[in-house]
Amino acid sequence: MEYKDYYKELGVDKSASEADIKKAYRKLVRKYHPDVSKEADADQRTKALNEAYGVLGDAEKRAAYDDLGRQHSAQGAAGGAFRPPPDWGAGFESSGADDNDFFADLFAHVGGRRRANSNVQMQGDDSHAAMTIALRDSYHGATRTIVLRVPEADAQGRVVTRERTLEVTIPKGVLDGQQLRMKGQGNPGSGGAPAGDLYLEIRFEHDARYRVEGRDVFETVPVTPWEAALGGSIDVPTPSGTVSVTVPPDSQTGRKLRLKGRGIPAATPGDLYLLLEVVLPPARDEKARALYETMAREMAFNPRQKLGA
Repeated sequence: MEYKDYYKELGVDKSASEADIKKAYRKLVRKYHPDVSKEADADQRTKALNEAYGVLGDAEKRAAYDDLGRQHSAQGAAGGAFRPPPDWGAGFESSGADDNDFFADLFAHVGGRRRANSNVQMQGDDSHAAMTIALRDSYHGATRTIVLRVPEADAQGRVVTRERTLEVTIPKGVLDGQQLRMKGQGNPGSGGAPAGDLYLEIRFEHDARYRVEGRDVFETVPVTPWEAALGGSIDVPTPSGTVSVTVPPDSQTGRKLRLKGRGIPAATPGDLYLLLEVVLPPARDEKARALYETMAREMAFNPRQKLGA
């Protein structure tokens, strides 16, 4: 059996408290979750983190793991290969897993101890996941379906993965990075104890039109040269719906128009800032080229005049 250092996987000391272990796990699982991470090995790293926390986050499994770790240290000091204790498989049915499946063997060993004492109750571990939503979902609220892959032990003590579907209510005003707590939707408890909680981290999907800072939203709005130069009313699609705004005359790219209270909703909502971007029509035909040539002849305009030599 190959020994796995779960403390090293989570980056904590062997003396770490339950709170420290949970904090380290949450930080790493947010970093490497496949839904949000760009790391090439994000999926495998997340599985490894879940496996490590599945042991160290459970008091009984951690105690069994620490017992095994002490023997591993002793064998390492003696220069011998690691072998589990002679009674490691006693008290439970064989899982049928490979001899090198460290996690399955540990899970089965602890499972056997629990079956020997069916009165032991232990609340289930909390679990973590991420969900990506559109910015407009934060403005209006929404209901979304997610599918979770949950590791658990079957009747024979084998570690299996099953899929669980949940309907999630996205509250109006949710922020990017905010965690929604779903009580009782985490890992199941043992001996009739309640399940843990699910912490669902919200992420806004990428949209080149928008930039979000807290509850303030910045939206890039393309305008024509004549709209920018002459000013006038334009209709702008926003996350809360289409609004009519007035472009001031002589506007330039980068001009900011503030729409108070049209940011992400809250008791004190954020603001929506429209960032104007002047877009030139292409000179693909003779008529368009003639118009540009007329402007070049008749308009005394040099945008580089103030740049100096």
